[in-house]
Amino acid sequence: MSRDRALLERALDRGEQDGGNVEFKERLSRDVHLEGGRRESLAAQLRHRLLSGDGEATYVVGVTDDGGLAGIDPDTFSETMDVLSLLAEEADAHIEDVQTWGINGGLVGVAQVREGGVLETDDEHVVVGTAGHVDHGKSTLVGSLVTGKPDDGDGATRAFLDVQPHEVERGLSADLSYAVYGFDDDDGPVRVRNPNRKADRAEVVQEADRLVSFVDTVGHEPWLRTTIRGLVGQKLDYGLLVVAADDGPTRTTREHLGVLLATDLPTIVAITKTDTVDEERIEEVEREVERLLREVDKSPLRVSRHGVDAAIEEVSERVVPIVETSAITMDGLETLDELFDRLPKTSQDTGEFRMYVDRSYSVTGVGAVASGTVMAGEVEAGDKLLIGPMTDGRFQEVEVRSIEMHYHRVDTAQAGRIVGIALKGIKESAIERGMVLLPRDADPEPVREFEAEVMVLNHPTRIGEGYEPVVHLETIGEAAAFYPENGRLLPGDTGKSTVRFKFRPYLVEEGQKFVFREGRSKGVGTVTDVSPMG
Repeated sequence: MSRDRALLERALDRGEQDGGNVEFKERLSRDVHLEGGRRESLAAQLRHRLLSGDGEATYVVGVTDDGGLAGIDPDTFSETMDVLSLLAEEADAHIEDVQTWGINGGLVGVAQVREGGVLETDDEHVVVGTAGHVDHGKSTLVGSLVTGKPDDGDGATRAFLDVQPHEVERGLSADLSYAVYGFDDDDGPVRVRNPNRKADRAEVVQEADRLVSFVDTVGHEPWLRTTIRGLVGQKLDYGLLVVAADDGPTRTTREHLGVLLATDLPTIVAITKTDTVDEERIEEVEREVERLLREVDKSPLRVSRHGVDAAIEEVSERVVPIVETSAITMDGLETLDELFDRLPKTSQDTGEFRMYVDRSYSVTGVGAVASGTVMAGEVEAGDKLLIGPMTDGRFQEVEVRSIEMHYHRVDTAQAGRIVGIALKGIKESAIERGMVLLPRDADPEPVREFEAEVMVLNHPTRIGEGYEPVVHLETIGEAAAFYPENGRLLPGDTGKSTVRFKFRPYLVEEGQKFVFREGRSKGVGTVTDVSPMG
C-alpha cells in the first residue's frame, strides 16, 4: 500500500470513528445537486452534520457509498468543492481546509467544514512594508509583534514568516513574506497563538476589529529587486525601516530608505537589538539615523522623547518617528502596538477594482490562484474579471471561485487587502507577475512605452538614449529602455523621458510611481502619459 493511500485510510478511519459529522460523497455537480429541491436537502444534511459535530463536519469526496476509494478527475473535484462551498454558505458555514490524495489516477479529498459564514471584511486594515539590512532583525521583530512572544536570540520568531525551508535553514529571507495581527476595540491586541497553524492566522482575521498586515521584504543585497517589488508593488500605508543597534545604518539601509521615500510612504524607523549594546551605543546609532534622515530632508522624531501622541500626529512624508526595540526583551514593542493600533490608514481607495498579480500558484481541487494586494475597488466571489495583458496584449475573461485572506475565506475584499483569488477559466501557467485583474467591462489598453518625469538618484556617468535598467512599477519588474527628452540625464537631474518595455506590454496608468535600478545606478519616476499598443 502506498504511503498516500495509508494516510488517507487512516484519515477515513478517524472520520468513521467520529460518527455523525462525517459525510461521504463520490462527487457533487452543479447540474444535479443544486437543482430543484436537492440544494435545500443537501444544505439541511450539512446542517445536521455540523450539529452532530459541535459546529464541525467532515466531507470525504471521491469515494463510493460503501467507502471505496474511487478517485475523481481534477475538474470534477474542483466542481465538487465549488458545490460544497455553496452548500456550506447556505448552511451558514464555510470550508476551512481541504486535504487531497492521488488515488487510481484521480483525487480523493477530505474537506473540513466549520460553522460560521465567510467573513465580511469591513474592518480597517493597515498594511506595513518592512525594510532594512540583512540580519538587522526585520522578520524577528514582526514575528514577535504578531505573536506577542519574545525571540530566543537565534531568530526563532522569524520562522513564523519565512515560507521556504531553505530560508528557515539559512536564516535569510529570499522572497516576500506576510504576517498579520490585529486589535480588538475593547481588549487590545489580537495575536496569532500558533503562526504555523493556518486556522490560528485565520482566527485573527475573524476576531480583530482592526487588522495590521506586514509585507516583510528581503534584507540581503542580491535580492534588492524583490525588496523593491514588495515596497512598490503593494498598496502600503506605512514603511517600517529597521536598523540594528549593534551595526547601525549601512549602504543597504540607505538603499531601502531611498525606495521608501521615493514612493512618498510615511515611514517609521525601529532601532532593533537594543539588548545587545549599552545606552551610549544606542544613542550613537540614533544620531546616525537622524543624520541620515536629515540628509534626505526628513525630520526625525524620537518617540521616547516626544511620545506616541506626537508620533501619530506628526508622522508623514516629512516626519519620521524613531522607536527603540528589542525582540528578546520586548522593549519598545508596546510602543509599536500602540502606533499600529492608532495610526490612520493612508492609502486611498479610488476607482474600480484593480489588483496587480504578485504571485500565482495552483491548489489541488481549486485550480489557479493569483495573489496580490487589492489596489482599488472591491471584488466578490462569483465576479467576472479580466486578467492580462498576455504577451500579445490580450486580456482573458475569468471568474472568481473564492477569495482567501491570511488563510481565512472571505466573501469580499476591498482595497488594501492582501488576498489570494482562485480563478476559474485560466491555467496557473498562463498567469505572470505584473499582470492585472480588472472588472469584465473594463476597457484596458496595454502599453509598450510611456512618458515619465524621472529623477536620477545615483549614476556613475550619465543616462543616455537606450539606457536599460529594470523598471519596478506596481508588481511589474521589467527591463526597459530610456530615451531622455534632452538626450541625457546626469546624477541629480530631473527631466522627461520616454520609457519603453523591452519584452512585452503591461497596463500602466498616469500618476503611477516607479523605481528604476541597474547595478549601483538608481532613480525614481512618475508616469505622465501612456501610449496604447497600435
